[in-house]
Amino acid sequence: MAQVPQTFLDALAVRTWCGLALGALGRAREEIDAINVYPVADGDTGTNLYLTLESAATAVEAVFAGYETGTDEPSLADAVHAMAHGALIGARGNSGTILAQLLRGMAQVLAQGGEAAHIDGAGLRLALRRAADSARQAVAHPVEGTVLTVASAAAEAAEEADGDCGTVARAAYEGARTALAATPRQLPVLGRAGVVDAGGRGLVAVLGALVEAFTGEAVREVPAARESLAAVRDTADAPDVVSGGHARVAGACGAAGAGADADLHARVGAGSAAGAHARVAVPDAGLCAEGETGGPAYEVIYLLEAGDTAVARLRERLDALGDSLVVVGGDGLWNVHVHVDDAGAAVEAGVEAGRPYRIRITHFGLGDVHTGGERPPRERAQRAVVAVVPGEGLAGLYTEAGATTVLARPGEPPASGELVQALRRAHAREVVLLPNDAELRHTAAAAAEQARTEGIRVALIPTRSAVQGIAALAVHEPARRFDEDVVQMTAAAGATRYAEVVVAERQSWTTAGICQAGDVLGLIDGDVAVIGPDVTATARTVLDRMLQAGGELVTLVVGDGAPETVAEQLEARVRESYLAVDTVVYRGGRQGALLLIGVE
Repeated sequence: MAQVPQTFLDALAVRTWCGLALGALGRAREEIDAINVYPVADGDTGTNLYLTLESAATAVEAVFAGYETGTDEPSLADAVHAMAHGALIGARGNSGTILAQLLRGMAQVLAQGGEAAHIDGAGLRLALRRAADSARQAVAHPVEGTVLTVASAAAEAAEEADGDCGTVARAAYEGARTALAATPRQLPVLGRAGVVDAGGRGLVAVLGALVEAFTGEAVREVPAARESLAAVRDTADAPDVVSGGHARVAGACGAAGAGADADLHARVGAGSAAGAHARVAVPDAGLCAEGETGGPAYEVIYLLEAGDTAVARLRERLDALGDSLVVVGGDGLWNVHVHVDDAGAAVEAGVEAGRPYRIRITHFGLGDVHTGGERPPRERAQRAVVAVVPGEGLAGLYTEAGATTVLARPGEPPASGELVQALRRAHAREVVLLPNDAELRHTAAAAAEQARTEGIRVALIPTRSAVQGIAALAVHEPARRFDEDVVQMTAAAGATRYAEVVVAERQSWTTAGICQAGDVLGLIDGDVAVIGPDVTATARTVLDRMLQAGGELVTLVVGDGAPETVAEQLEARVRESYLAVDTVVYRGGRQGALLLIGVE
């Protein structure tokens, strides 16, 4: 979109800024990923920043879409609240979580005017200062030479500027750019690798987009590796840190994956499917290369609904469990990020504080650097599985089984770009992709094709439900030839009939007749088969119909909204009426359906 220079910040400028910043991070994403060495060399800072801002930009676009065409448009407060909320719920990784807090800090100042149409340069100066201060407060143990330092420098430079929003934004950009160049001198791990801070590099791109939103003029791009080397060479008191630095950029972080999910595969050897499911286990948190003395093994991230007092206690508990603790948010909704050895304890702490959801647990994997020590790059795994899952409970199950997961939130299916990122994150030569939704088949196919152009061998198994994905994962065996493994997984998925129990949102024609809003619907293989008033009774009818065609194993995935006794009653039904059939029950958490049923 064309930018018209303007001297103030209004809702349209926020929208323009988000779009430009997303484009800037998209262009710089791979470069930023490649220089990611702190706090963990997992090669995903650029990606995390991009996905976080994508969520913010999407939220802003949704606000504008809610207004009729014409003179009406959202207020500045509407736009910045949407931007901050979108970033908060979509924040990824350490860098994305801090970016979300930076945007939230700005929004707190920019929205103070209520229905005011815009703010001037003085208001922008205050917003940048609040952003830097709130981000620093959100980090348990701030470290200089990181994105926090760059944000503070931007705020300080803005405070020295006198003029309109364009002038203030340019001063902030130049201050951030200067601070970024100095980060290798402040943080030894950056100096050894010959790079600037990756998170700070991303923030400079975002501030450059802010300048362009006001002036209509694109700023000069910052070349990360070259900029850092120049900064280090200009430092007379640190001539030794540059030795071999540039050559080590790829070795230090370029080949590092964003998690070693593929290395965690729990071998589910031969035997009954029920036995295979039962043998899935949490990987050993102590897995690390011989002699590795890095930090915690897991990254844990979740959204949390909790009050301020409970969050204060949570900070103390998580700080004792691990490091890289960042808790951002407020008004009852928080984004929690921490690196720990005991992922379960980190989640349990969240449960005690309030209601955690959208839980993501990533193992840093064999040979990954946690604190920036120098070591050989991690080799790609031979094979991995990437799966789309509808709820946090299943995400945990799939992750424990070794899969890299993509959470499909109700009403928010993942885009092909998110699936491509997961395929990269799996860090394997061969990847099996399980979309687990009939409507995602084309999206998954596009992602698979993109990954193939990058040299990844991808097999797409057209699973239409998460229970089919569970069946496929149960027979997955990386020791087999790739084609044979795909055939076995496809056969297991195809042999699994699937059903779901949901509540109708409105009156509608179905294959089983007319349903009313509030009716309970039982869908078998995607078609409505039963309409009833009661969840348990409808589920029982669906299960009976499915088992009439035979079966050896029933899989039940119970959502948060289902009656507490539904699984127990269905298990009893199977025991009483189908003696040769086993039952396994999983908790799906917040998922679109009240209940998923699989029959193998």
